[in-house]
Amino acid sequence: MNEIVTYAWWVFAFRWFHILSGVMWIGLLWYFNFVQAPTVPKIPMELRPAIGKFILPEALFWFRWGAMSTIVTGLILAYMNGYLLDAIKLGIGDHSPNITAIGFGMWLGTIMWFNVWFIIWPNQKKVMGVTPASDDEKKAAARIASLTSRINTMFSIPMLYCMASASHGVF
Repeated sequence: MNEIVTYAWWVFAFRWFHILSGVMWIGLLWYFNFVQAPTVPKIPMELRPAIGKFILPEALFWFRWGAMSTIVTGLILAYMNGYLLDAIKLGIGDHSPNITAIGFGMWLGTIMWFNVWFIIWPNQKKVMGVTPASDDEKKAAARIASLTSRINTMFSIPMLYCMASASHGVF
């Protein structure tokens, strides 16, 4: 009995860490798209360097590690709950709409995680001057990072819907 209680505690702990990580990640994603992006053009030019030098590096640190923590804890949680492989195959053959929903949510989250680490972050490093780039390359990198971030914002809505509906038996 004690092993079952311990296992249940760890499942709950990973669920809690997954939720906290997701709030960090998606909260910053929405901050970038709904607060920072529309506000920066209103900031006087002489004050804008502070954003790139102080705010953006710190926010991007928590953003990308929030994404990493979310995917790692989510995969561990799916494994611990016994549905990891079924969710990866979108519940095909299982006749379980909840597994299909969580699977779609996991795939959307995985695409978003990939976008953060392999598209947004490398391009933001150019914008911030961490990676050497010409002015034209910085401009192109800013556009790619911005568009990819907007895609992630749009993906976050069905991803969150799938995750919440699957865990609350809506399907």
